[in-house]
Amino acid sequence: MFTPHPGPSARAPEQVSFDRRELGLILSVYGRMVAAGEWRDYGISALREVAVFSVFRRTAEHPLYRIEKRPKLRARQGMYAVIGMDGQVLKRGHDLKTVLRVLERKLIRAVE
Repeated sequence: MFTPHPGPSARAPEQVSFDRRELGLILSVYGRMVAAGEWRDYGISALREVAVFSVFRRTAEHPLYRIEKRPKLRARQGMYAVIGMDGQVLKRGHDLKTVLRVLERKLIRAVE
C-alpha cells in the first residue's frame, strides 16, 4: 500500500534552537558574569529535542550551568530550565527572563 510522504509542514523541526530574543537575554546575563570574572566561555548546541547554552569557567571543563529550551515541555512545567553542574534543575519555567534570575542572584553574590 502506498503512503504519501508528509509535506514540510507535517514534519517535526530538525532541531531546536534559541531565537534572537532568547539569545539576547542569555548573552546579557553571560556578559555581566564575564565582566565579574565568573564565566569565561560558552557553547551552544541545537539538537532535535533541546537547545542548550552551556557556560564554562574554563574551556576544558564541564559546564557550570546549562540553559535549556525544550519545547515539548511548554504545556507542562515550562520549556526553559537552568541546570547546575551536578545535573540539578535550579529553575524551570515558561518565561526565560524569570528562569535566568536564578543566575542573577549568583552575580549579586559574586560582586559583594
